[in-house]
Amino acid sequence: MSPVARNKIDVHILLAADVVASVEILPRVRPPLARMFAGKEPSTVLTVLPRLFALCVAAQKTALLSALETARDEVITRATRQQRIALIVTERIADLARSLFVGHLTLDVASAAAIRSLMSELSAFVRSAQPAWSSAQREATARIVAALAALGLHEGEALRSGSPLALRVAALNDVDVKSIPAGHSFLSVADDLNITKRLLGDDSTFCYCPDVDGHVPETGPWARQVSRDRLPLGPFGAAERLMARINEILRLCAWLKAGAQIGAAEHGIIERYKLGPRRAAAAVECARGRLYHAVELDAQGRISRFEFLAPTEWNFHRRGPLVRNLQGAVLTARRREDAVHAVIASLDPCVAFTLNLSEVRDA
Repeated sequence: MSPVARNKIDVHILLAADVVASVEILPRVRPPLARMFAGKEPSTVLTVLPRLFALCVAAQKTALLSALETARDEVITRATRQQRIALIVTERIADLARSLFVGHLTLDVASAAAIRSLMSELSAFVRSAQPAWSSAQREATARIVAALAALGLHEGEALRSGSPLALRVAALNDVDVKSIPAGHSFLSVADDLNITKRLLGDDSTFCYCPDVDGHVPETGPWARQVSRDRLPLGPFGAAERLMARINEILRLCAWLKAGAQIGAAEHGIIERYKLGPRRAAAAVECARGRLYHAVELDAQGRISRFEFLAPTEWNFHRRGPLVRNLQGAVLTARRREDAVHAVIASLDPCVAFTLNLSEVRDA
């Protein structure tokens, strides 16, 4: 089967009455970047990288560039670090907003014009990133905040009652999958060194089927919110993850509006790790979660080894967050497929997915 044909995730759910009896995930085929990059000059790879990823392009490029600089023992300035963090934040806002509005309000005709206006502002904002934070970018941030307010999202407040997104959250609460209590873990900067060392270790399967001490943690907006705010863990699903996206968009916009100061930036948003002579890795918090790149350079400075680990490999792992949310869950909604689809979409995979539900009697 070719990588192109498998550039999606297949989720198979087996039901016993209204209970999820089993969850099987057939993961995507990852692009063969390790083979493509081997022996290449880093400058060549950095040039072609944006053509290889449709999503999180700035995060991918920043992760690779940071890993390369660390492998070469280069030091970056504070101004460069600030510019990169601001770029990652603007891209995160754009990606989160795209999945938020396009994914949840696709059929809301009344909001269509406001959503188009917001996405246009966000796209222009990402393209216009400057080495230093400028007055033009502050003005663009103010326009984005105003566009979000028009759609019912206000900084420091709950969703406007009766707004399309408030109704969507309420609907998800009504039809959500009722998960059984399960242990949950969340990926964080504290896991970076363990993960980055293993990326360049002897286990070639790690980047396809990762774990942290046998656990498969969740990564993404909900994981970041739980870790940051130390939220108590009760039952959660699509509605909570949707609210986490909303809260993160508003929080990141507030940071940009305040001047994108590096001292107030999110902890661990870009981290670099030296792993040995000409070996290094970097971690970047992108929209869907924590992204890792690791490189080893030869004596001439060419890439001799490259590995990457995307958020999708954690969230759609065969023992990961999606399986934990669904295994044994009771589907109380009349439209069971819609309820399960919402849980899958709440983890926002970086590729398309298919869902197949079948009953035990049909197996």
